[in-house]
Amino acid sequence: MHIERFRHEDNWQDIKDATMNTIGKNTGRYPDATWKLKLIRAEHSPIRKMRFSWRWKELPYWVSVHFVRHKIGIEHFVTTQRSDRTDIPRDDLPQGSCVSHECDADAQALISISRKRLCMSASPETRKAWMLVKEQVREVEPELAQCMVRECVYRGFCPEMNGCGFDKADAYKVELAAYRG
Repeated sequence: MHIERFRHEDNWQDIKDATMNTIGKNTGRYPDATWKLKLIRAEHSPIRKMRFSWRWKELPYWVSVHFVRHKIGIEHFVTTQRSDRTDIPRDDLPQGSCVSHECDADAQALISISRKRLCMSASPETRKAWMLVKEQVREVEPELAQCMVRECVYRGFCPEMNGCGFDKADAYKVELAAYRG
């Protein structure tokens, strides 16, 4: 699996304008990294104006299904496996068949998806696919990538019924400290 295409346009001035509007103020200057991180950490509604688009290629169908379960702030466009479109009987396609999976998502969705798909309870293949997205985000919006963390780091404890134990590891403490800044 790999990411064939990743797109994001810097619209921080629009995000800042919307933020200032919500508090009855006029627009301010282009935000610095500290302001960006504070807004993203607060998860205030203007972060939903920050949009991303990407396409995974050769993503196993069963991994694609994990991502399709996320519905808020994200749209999915997955290669069909319909027999009338592919001329391949659907029942002959194993769950491991690869698909092309394209997404359009906002920053809030990236934070929410990270909480579940970076968790050690998620499949390694799903974590790997999501890390590919996170690395692309890190290149263009490092403050957002810093906030794309697994559930236990986000909450400060593991809420899973059958947790993996990562929240007891030294690596957890490191991730938690980096997230909290």
